[in-house]
Formats: sequence, C-alpha cells, structure tokens
Amino acid sequence: MGFTTTAIHGGWGRENSERAVPVHRTTAYNFRDTEHAANLFALKELGHIYTRLNNPTQDVLEARMASLEGGTGALAIASGTAAIFNSIINVAKAGDEIVASSELYGGTYSQFKDILPQFGITVRFVNPHEPAEWKAASNEKTRAFYYETIGNPSLKVPDLEAVKKVAEDVHVPVIVDATFTTPYLLNPIDHGADVVIHSLTKWIGGHGTAVGGIVVDAGKFDWTDPKFSTFNEPDTGYHGLRYAHDLGDLSPISFVLRMRLVQLRNLGACLSPDNEWIFLQGLETLALRMERHSTNAANIAKFLSEHPSVSWVRYPGLKTGNENYPISSRYLKKGYGGMVVFGIKGGRDAGAKFIESLELFSHVANVGDAKSLAIHPASTTHSQLGEEHLKVAGAGADLIRLSIGIEDIDDIRSDLESALKNAAI
Repeated sequence: MGFTTTAIHGGWGRENSERAVPVHRTTAYNFRDTEHAANLFALKELGHIYTRLNNPTQDVLEARMASLEGGTGALAIASGTAAIFNSIINVAKAGDEIVASSELYGGTYSQFKDILPQFGITVRFVNPHEPAEWKAASNEKTRAFYYETIGNPSLKVPDLEAVKKVAEDVHVPVIVDATFTTPYLLNPIDHGADVVIHSLTKWIGGHGTAVGGIVVDAGKFDWTDPKFSTFNEPDTGYHGLRYAHDLGDLSPISFVLRMRLVQLRNLGACLSPDNEWIFLQGLETLALRMERHSTNAANIAKFLSEHPSVSWVRYPGLKTGNENYPISSRYLKKGYGGMVVFGIKGGRDAGAKFIESLELFSHVANVGDAKSLAIHPASTTHSQLGEEHLKVAGAGADLIRLSIGIEDIDDIRSDLESALKNAAI
C-alpha cells in the first residue's frame, strides 16, 4: 500500500468488525486459563496483560507507525521526551557514552547535559555536519549516535548517510529524532538509522490535543557485540533473558521489545488509550497536512527573506544563502516541513514586540499544530542554555521560531506583515 493508504488502514483490516479503531479503555485483560497467562508472561506467545505494557488501540498505532517508517516494530510511550530517555538507557548504562548532535531541542539538550550524567552516562556533543567530529568523539565506551533529522531550531539537515558510515566504523546504532520530518517527508531507516523517534504530539497528532511519543525499531542492528551489555547480559528481572540471543523469531524487534519489558514494565511511562486513538486520527490526514505545511512554510520563508525588517531566514528549502541546501534537498524529496526561523532586526526587544503583535499566530511552546504558532526560543524553549550554547544550538537572541499551520496563506502572511510593521525599530 502507498503511504496515505497505510496511514489510514495500517494495522487494522477487515477481520475486525469495527470500521474505526476503538478506544480500549481497560487496564487489564482476561486470560483464557492459567496456561495462557503463563505463556504471556514467559513470551511463549504475544498478547495483552496490562495496559502499562500494551493495549489493542496501541497495537494499531505501533503497527501503523512501524509500517510507515519501514521498521520491524514500534513502542508507543508517554511523550517524545520519554521516548528519547528510554531509548538511551536501553543501550547505555553507568560508565557508557553517547555522541550527540549539538543542534537539539532545548529539553533534549538539558536531558543529555544535566540528567543523563546523574545516571553515569556521558554525552559528547558534536557539530552534526562534520563526520570527523563524530569519529573523534567516539571511543570504546560509545554506545550510540544521536541527532535530529532537522535540528531544532537550527533547521539544518545532517548528512544521514555520512553519520551512518562513521557509526558503522565504530559499530554503534544511530538513534534519530525524526519529529520535524515525520515519516511522510523522510524515512531515516532508508539512510541507515537503527532507531527512529517521534514526538507524536507534533505533526502526527497535528492538532495540539494530546502528548505522546513513539520509538520505531529498524530491526537491522547486530546487538550481539558484547559491549552492549544490556542486550547480552542475562536480565535478572525477566527470567535471565538475553535480548541479543534468546528471542528467536522476535529478534528483529529486540530493541523495542526490551524497552517494553524493562523500561515500560518497570518505570511505567505508558501512553493512554485515548491519546493513542487521537494520534491514529491524526495519521489519517498526515500526508495532506504535511503537503500544506510545507508549501505554506516555503511561501513564508520566501516572504521573510525579502522583508526589510528581517536580517536573516533559515528554512531547509531556501536555496539562496543556505549552505545546507545541497544536503536538505538530497534527503527531503517531498517537501521541507512546516518550520521557519528568522532573525528580526532590533534583536530581543523587537522580537518581544513582534510576538505580542501577532493575532492569527498563537504564542505557545509547541510546534506541528494545524494552527500557526510562534515563539522566541532564547527566552523560552531554550532559556536553560547559556549564550555560548544558544549560538551552538542555532538559537540566538534575535531568533523567532515559526511553526507554519495550514491556514490560508494570505492570512498567515498578513499577520506576519502586520506584526513586523509594529515591531519595526
């Protein structure tokens, strides 16, 4: 099936009597008998035990997302942030290291810089566009590479295949946050990613009504390397299971299966069935919305690049003045997404006045909504970063971040024009 057909029908066929996927509001499930219960707990057969582990509504969401990304399996979880954290601790323990892009969402940067070290995990930040830096930051303790398909808020696209080549040289998995591209614009697995993460809260949900995340397993990485102790040492909390050796036919989903049986089962960052249902509704129109987000954003990027109150503009699809365009155009064949960032003349004060002058745009800490959104990252989403780190992350004091919605383009442009006029110094 094609992308849009899969986004509507994936994981739910004519064998089900209900045409629409139901919301399964239940915490627990009846076992047929004691043998059935024992088999489920021993992984001799798959099924439902408790909604903290999985749920029939969740099954459809996971199957659909895995299919759209070209993965072998998926795990839906409470938020995008939870998806990131649980993916990292799935491969790394105290004493291990991760190499990560410096161009990350502020919350991810703080998690990597300030929280993971509390668990004994060190993160080394690199310029994601320099393959040599990935190699130089790697050593015998490295357990994964991590980057975003479109940096937030730098809006630069790394060379996915170049990063994968380095990862193969040091034999570590590549973990990719693909929130800004969604599976419609880019499938990172096609370019070497081993694990793909999404904040479902954003374009996949699409309407700012639910929080959730998902992790998709490419099913291609060889976890039998002894340095990946979480996959090779017996799990004393689950019958001594060695996830790299004892899963048999389930081995292609070893990454997300371990995450379900260890982190989700014992730490409990589960996603509610109601939110899972909301994300399934969003998926049905994802292709249509991403096309509109992308065309609207491209229009606004051009408009801003020609405006006298704007000092600079970044958008992956801009050709002029964009050194990243050769890379972004290589990977983003269907469109360049719905995000635009720009620098307003007059710096922080002009930026504040601009934000407060907007009427159509909502001033919120979110992206990926059908509605247009705006924020000043240096004072909000990235405010925990110092001036030096703000520059490295691509979030200077003059930067305005726009999440372009699917409204009529003339109305979006008119609101921006009016706010820029009011903010003019």
